[in-house]
Amino acid sequence: MILEVATLNIKAGLSADFEKAFSEAQKIIASMDGYNSHQLKKCIERNR
Repeated sequence: MILEVATLNIKAGLSADFEKAFSEAQKIIASMDGYNSHQLKKCIERNR
């Protein structure tokens, strides 16, 4: 099994737009061969 972790930096004020777009994208992600599961989590750390 392969675990992939991706940190996605979202521009300030665009979190709701991103989550809406991801809602549509996850349908494509879930349809891929070998797909098992995914989770979208918010990070509380901030990179500067």
